[in-house]
Amino acid sequence: ELFDFDPAAKPFGEYASIHAASSIFGFGSIDRGRRISIHRMAFRIGYGYDVHQLAEGQSFWLGGIEVPHTHGAVGHSDADVLLHVICDAMLGATSLRDIGFHFPDTDPQYKGVDSKKLLQHTYDLVTQAGWKLGNVDCTICLPQPKLAPYIDSMRQCIAGLLGAEVHQVSIQATTTEHL
Repeated sequence: ELFDFDPAAKPFGEYASIHAASSIFGFGSIDRGRRISIHRMAFRIGYGYDVHQLAEGQSFWLGGIEVPHTHGAVGHSDADVLLHVICDAMLGATSLRDIGFHFPDTDPQYKGVDSKKLLQHTYDLVTQAGWKLGNVDCTICLPQPKLAPYIDSMRQCIAGLLGAEVHQVSIQATTTEHL
């Protein structure tokens, strides 16, 4: 068999799956990195997706805050999967490649780096290309912990990092329904 699945072996669930979409606004159309019209507003939507393994004893950073839990995401940086997908959504919307291109996990300078710095740098790239944030909409798929008590803090943190209003940042959380 391709998969040896034993539901009793991992009762916690072993992955955090996050989806994000962002809308990006720019004044003028962007053509090969330069503005060709300052009178027309352009609108783009980007999509980000990421999955990180969860491991016992790791710090669990999500949305720029530390969420108390027995398990945390594993990664080269602080593994804040929510901030990573927001980076990818913004980079994708502006055709600036992806987070792995700008912050490769083979580069030791990003080992353990605070993902808030990655998000701020990403947004700097986006604004330097002539774009500004419209909104960010994210869905977190995670069996545990329940995230409702932390979502407002995440929204405030992300909005602050992007110089946005809290109402421009939406975060939903769902479980995997025992998958």
